[in-house]
Amino acid sequence: MTELKHGFVHSNGIRMHYVEQGDGPLVVLCHGWPESWYSWRHQIPALAGAGYRVVAPDQRGYGRSDSPEAISAYSIVNLVGDIVGLVKAVGASEAIVVGHDWGAIVAQQCALLRPDLFRALALLSVPVIARKPVRPAAAFHLATQQMHFYQEYFQEPGRVERELAEDVRGALLGLYHGASGDAPENEFAGRFPKQLRFIDALLARRPDRPPAWLTEADLDFYAAEFTRAGFRGGINWYRNIDRNWELTPFQDGAKILQPAIFIAGERDLVLKMAAEDVKALEANIPKLTGKHILSGAGHWVQQERPGEVNALLTAFAKNL
Repeated sequence: MTELKHGFVHSNGIRMHYVEQGDGPLVVLCHGWPESWYSWRHQIPALAGAGYRVVAPDQRGYGRSDSPEAISAYSIVNLVGDIVGLVKAVGASEAIVVGHDWGAIVAQQCALLRPDLFRALALLSVPVIARKPVRPAAAFHLATQQMHFYQEYFQEPGRVERELAEDVRGALLGLYHGASGDAPENEFAGRFPKQLRFIDALLARRPDRPPAWLTEADLDFYAAEFTRAGFRGGINWYRNIDRNWELTPFQDGAKILQPAIFIAGERDLVLKMAAEDVKALEANIPKLTGKHILSGAGHWVQQERPGEVNALLTAFAKNL
């Protein structure tokens, strides 16, 4: 098996960093927030060892990839364009696309918009989010009468990235632990009192040390990446939620026709937040081959349960 190597491509107007390992059919791994290519550190060698060429980018605004200034540069059209350009730049004509968290949203849009290029789809944590008749901003207004909701809180430019920069490592530890299967019920500060800042809500829930699935070295890597690159780019993805809704009216009722698999942790709060979309997965993806809910795991499912996720992804790819 080839060694892990780093590379850069020019894709869709940005310089994009990625890591690569293995030879064979291409698998592209799309991370979520607040993460990086490193979130796939357990899957890259496993898939490469199973006979695949695995490419995991730092997506737009993260890590060593470019982070454009304009908020509008982070729309779903640009995020999909980045992955399309990446596939082309590494010399492939098709790929299996795998996404976790926000990366799952990018992956589903890759499958919808370029079915000629993305032959199969794996969604981790976040199901297909069907386009709703009401714009997200209206839903935020209704959901935040009594408490802040993190996606609404992120909308004000500059605010939350300044807060997170006050204690990057502490904030990440609070996020990773709080949304994991190790945290007490409702520990994640997705909703928090109006009188608190997001960073205060995170630090109040921060444990003394990382959970067992995250080493001190892992946390150090993430902290160094966000200390250098900042949080602005990744947060700007959230600031395009309304814009993405405006850009995709043609997707009302759209179905993903490629083979697909869904994997999530039993204790992932996304399963509650997007309960109706989880129930509708089979209708939205007629060729869904499996809906796997891993007992005791939380939101960071591929890091919390790498062995199970690796086995599921490898079996899915082999059976295409």
